Amino acid sequence: MDSLQKVVDFCIRHQTILGCSIVSLLTAAGEHVFSSVVFQCPCNSKNMLYGCAFLLAPAFVLLVLSFMVNPRTWRLLTGKCSLEKDDQCCPWGFRACFCQALLPMTAKASVAPLTWIAVALLGANFYECAASGSSVIQSYYCKDNGTVCLNLLLQVPCDEKLSAKISSERLSLHAQSQLIGWLLIASIITGVLISTCVRRCCSPVSYLQLKFYEIYTEKENEIFEIKAKDHATKLAERNADCFFGIIDPAEFCAPKKDDWHKISTIFTINAKEKYYSTLHRHVSNKR
Repeated sequence: MDSLQKVVDFCIRHQTILGCSIVSLLTAAGEHVFSSVVFQCPCNSKNMLYGCAFLLAPAFVLLVLSFMVNPRTWRLLTGKCSLEKDDQCCPWGFRACFCQALLPMTAKASVAPLTWIAVALLGANFYECAASGSSVIQSYYCKDNGTVCLNLLLQVPCDEKLSAKISSERLSLHAQSQLIGWLLIASIITGVLISTCVRRCCSPVSYLQLKFYEIYTEKENEIFEIKAKDHATKLAERNADCFFGIIDPAEFCAPKKDDWHKISTIFTINAKEKYYSTLHRHVSNKR
């Protein structure tokens, strides 16, 4: 039982990393299925369009879905066109606060599409098909060989022997794809490392206070959801009982619209304030 609790605690502490890892593995598995079962390069003048569609379209779909399943997206957007902007959400104003909240959301949403592109480039099927129909690649391989070479290049994704024959002394399309894939992976890892270091260095609070803030936010969300379900259940029971004439309608304490708006605004931790969430700020100010 203690071992199970340790595993659960480990998963909770590293849920972001584990979540990104699971998403990456599922995306890589999906790409493998697409490249081996679904994808079949036409090997004609439509190579460029077909290859790019399989390389980029699924990545775009994954990006959109990642934003859609993230609850912070809807917290960031809900009611912002109909309600007045609240500049108290952070000391730099609404727009800066909006961008500050949007950047980490975009970073998390980019995990799946970037994984798809990187794995697809390492597999080389999509790139090889698209590149064989590219005018830039055609000019690189067939600069002096005319139409015959162009037609042969379009057949490269369907014939490995032909690919080796055309590339000969030049970097093959397969090798180009893998090279770009590894460069993309190295760039992503470097970018994540640099951005994490910069974000940590620019943090307005110390390491332990930031850790406390993360723990508090997680616990507040858990307790708020429990209390909200309990409150909603009691309100629903009262209304149902009143409708069926079981009891007379009684006064029921519920938060006002303005209160809901104030606790739903974007929050960024500030060293000058002692608050750890919009709910914390609202309750303290109200008292």
